[in-house]
Amino acid sequence: MFDLEERTARFGEDAIKLANHLSHTPVSAPLISQFVRSSTSVGANYMEAGAAQSGKDFDHKVGICKKEARETMHWLRMLVAADSSSRTECRVLWREAHELTMIFSAILKKRRG
Repeated sequence: MFDLEERTARFGEDAIKLANHLSHTPVSAPLISQFVRSSTSVGANYMEAGAAQSGKDFDHKVGICKKEARETMHWLRMLVAADSSSRTECRVLWREAHELTMIFSAILKKRRG
């Protein structure tokens, strides 16, 4: 069974774990903060989509999920630029963010017909 609520929560948890293992320098600290915000926002907004009050509200929330997943991809790229030793871990999460982006795009496309 495919559980997107669980998948987005695990994505956020994995992002937090990665963030806790990254070295916090003056350059990486703000990148890490942005990365944690966007990655954990994916699941939070998906939870909100589940409680949407209308189809339009649902589409809006799923659109935010997609936007936050794409933003996470950007921050992961910047984290690797700041510290290439995290490349492997960041690549794994980047792929998951990309897959989530594609899933949210498909949801929106199907709903829009």
